[in-house]
Amino acid sequence: MYVVGLTGGIASGKTTVADMIAAQGINVVDADIVAREVVAVGSDGLAQISAHFGSSILLDNGSLNRGLLRDKIFSDNANKQWLNDLLHPMIRTELLAQLAASDSLYTLLVVPLLVENNLTTLCDHVLVVDVAEQVQIARTIARDNVSVQQASAILQSQATREQRLAAADSVIVNNDRQQVSKDAAVLHQKFLELAAAAMAD
Repeated sequence: MYVVGLTGGIASGKTTVADMIAAQGINVVDADIVAREVVAVGSDGLAQISAHFGSSILLDNGSLNRGLLRDKIFSDNANKQWLNDLLHPMIRTELLAQLAASDSLYTLLVVPLLVENNLTTLCDHVLVVDVAEQVQIARTIARDNVSVQQASAILQSQATREQRLAAADSVIVNNDRQQVSKDAAVLHQKFLELAAAAMAD
């Protein structure tokens, strides 16, 4: 099993690159999707969060009130640590299960906080989608309808560009969609060759 870890800061264009590679018949394991699954209605994760924060953390339909949870963990490091300690092992277990079940020639593991959460150890190759911070902030404001301050705070809570690039084996600079498409196609071929070489060993 050859795993390519895909990461990048908020609004860097990870999904765009992942979709381009998935279109080549490559399976994608997405940590954001897994993170939602482990707190879905009826899950053990949601039950523990509700027990810890109280039933006010749930919406009327029984699902997690993400906005309220975000407020609680952004303003309180102890709450943030508790939540991370609960969810990270659950997420990691599910990621490993999905990777093991993948049957494409290599598998793309998309993790926004790959560097921050030391998940590079799950990867044979790390691909970073890179973009200037002012572009990230502008895209985040437009996409998520947040203030400049909120967008900047999210950026500050993530690894720096330098930290991500230091962990990268390959980089796609996301300034021009056509160029990104070309770069993704070239890297796909490279990953096929690396995966084949790894299997031959």
